Amino acid sequence: MKTNIAVFFGCRSVEHEVSIISAVQAMNAVNRDKYDITPVYVTKDGEMYTGEPLFTVENFRDLPLLLKNCEPVIFERRNGAVHMVYRNGGLFSRKKDVTVDLAFPVVHGTNCEDGTMSGYFEFLGLPYIGCDIISAAVGMDKAVFKDVLRSAGLPVLDCVTFRSRDYAADKNAVISEITEKIGFPLIIKPVNLGSSVGISKVNDKDGLEAAVSLAASFADRILAEHAVTALREINCSVIGDADRCEASVLEEPFMHDEILSYADKYMSGSKGGASKGMASLGRRIPAELSPEKTEEIRKIACDIFKAIGASGVVRIDFLLDTESGAVYANEINTIPGSLSFYLWEPAGLKYTDMIDRLVEIAFKRQRSRENLTYTIDTNILSGVSFGKAGAKGAKF
Repeated sequence: MKTNIAVFFGCRSVEHEVSIISAVQAMNAVNRDKYDITPVYVTKDGEMYTGEPLFTVENFRDLPLLLKNCEPVIFERRNGAVHMVYRNGGLFSRKKDVTVDLAFPVVHGTNCEDGTMSGYFEFLGLPYIGCDIISAAVGMDKAVFKDVLRSAGLPVLDCVTFRSRDYAADKNAVISEITEKIGFPLIIKPVNLGSSVGISKVNDKDGLEAAVSLAASFADRILAEHAVTALREINCSVIGDADRCEASVLEEPFMHDEILSYADKYMSGSKGGASKGMASLGRRIPAELSPEKTEEIRKIACDIFKAIGASGVVRIDFLLDTESGAVYANEINTIPGSLSFYLWEPAGLKYTDMIDRLVEIAFKRQRSRENLTYTIDTNILSGVSFGKAGAKGAKF
């Protein structure tokens, strides 16, 4: 019997459309001789739909028509298994529930990649591919990510974090802290977004207010860090778990501005409005670096993966200062665009085989968790009763 994998994508995120592209790519790469695939599209309102039209990315151009041709669903745990339940129809006309063996989240950004969806699967008791709640949350929060890496002795740039309301209440105090601790030029970014959304480079105080306003429109917490001027951006993917992980070949994305933008990442290779997600980004693979620098970055990437307790496949973006030769970890994408398959195929790992590896890692984690104790035998309720005055006969 085939393993039934539910692929979740979409969600309430500014990276909603990118998630659709990544998910369709992944579903098309899955070995159908081994797995049955159930697509689960999560709308920006949080409603879930399934149906054959979800396998074709062009269908998402007319979303109302697409949803009309799909079925709304919910998920519930029953009799030791997780079932996808069709919401429409009566008792005798509704489609039969589908038993799901594994969840495959291909989601990007807040309200999903940040541990929210991992928590949903944990609540259901459904095995899933990718990072757990804690590692996903750490990966999404750029300030916490820096703190974790700094405590592990891994290289990150210093930063100042502040809330947009603190900036509004005392702009001069925040500017003074940024100027004293970071200096110009600097980068302003939302703490918990990806895909370069809301990020600006600021060369002096005059540009700071506009940059903060942009970042504040996407997130309440904002981060300021030094801008590396003699910069090369280098990316590396890592696959594995706490026991074993390995790094991919390196890439150097091409930038059309001083920072790698959303358009650079997702629209640079598009024609007629189409996009292939991160796979369309202009890049050099492998990055032209010395063997020593290449291995240095690949080792740091694996150390970062282990430091946050990651699982599955991630992409870590690095900043290389070409003047000093220093390497800094910029951010981690715990569910990277296009799942970074384009960084593994040059190393001989085909996309289909990579997904097989991810499935194996997910089930391995589930087997380990099934050996843990989640309940204890207790008789604490035997002497508890509630009357008008509250609990009687109980000692707390």
